Amino acid sequence: MSQLKFIAKYAKYRFNSGNAHDIHSPYLFEFYNNIISDESPFYVYEDIESIRAKLLLTEMEISIEDHGAGSRVNSSTNRKIKDIAKNTLKAPKYGQLLFRLVNHFKPKTIVELGTSLGVTTLYLAAPSKKTKVITIEGCPNTAKVAQINFDKIGFNNVELVNSTFDKFLPNYLKTVKELDFVFFDGNHQKEATINYFNWCVGKANNETLFVFDDIHWSVGMTEAWEVIKAHSKVTSTIDLFFVGIVFFNKDLSKEDFTLKF
Repeated sequence: MSQLKFIAKYAKYRFNSGNAHDIHSPYLFEFYNNIISDESPFYVYEDIESIRAKLLLTEMEISIEDHGAGSRVNSSTNRKIKDIAKNTLKAPKYGQLLFRLVNHFKPKTIVELGTSLGVTTLYLAAPSKKTKVITIEGCPNTAKVAQINFDKIGFNNVELVNSTFDKFLPNYLKTVKELDFVFFDGNHQKEATINYFNWCVGKANNETLFVFDDIHWSVGMTEAWEVIKAHSKVTSTIDLFFVGIVFFNKDLSKEDFTLKF
């Protein structure tokens, strides 16, 4: 998808997306107002954003092993850390949304597919030391930088696995009965995204939450999002354009919302 088409698609989203008044479910109405739209500051936000600020100034160059759809802006295998931070890290408001989701649902275990430099991982790990975050990164050099960031901030509830998703997920899923929270943030290709969802959905329960990053990154990702929404086990979904939230709660009606964020 060209940059111009992407901008046009985002403009269409902004024009057509709804707000709390468009939500009929009392549960999702409160969820939107109290979690998605909440802008209350937490002290840990500053600590995490200080890590981002340092990354944006880091001139060191590393060799990248890309196992997904690649970068729109830099096809080189050698990239400066500051460029990776600028082009791949989610904006603070999305990391802080992840923080609020974890803080609300209190999952025992989170699986993050795609560590990158570790900033979103820090937001996932910050709400509770009791929550274990297992984050998977295919590029060994990127994983090393992320681990340095985890050590700097002193979070001991993060387990970083240097592996591809295709190798990690099938083996990991054999060891668990259920999944609490999965953040899909890597390999932005249609077939791969659908595969990872299908592998994980069998372990979803009534309280499970799946969050998908960059659901409109490409035509293929939008098609993958439509497949996910249509799955029989999925109840409600929320499309925030850059992020999609998937519920399996059987008390919710089969509804799909596109909401402003």
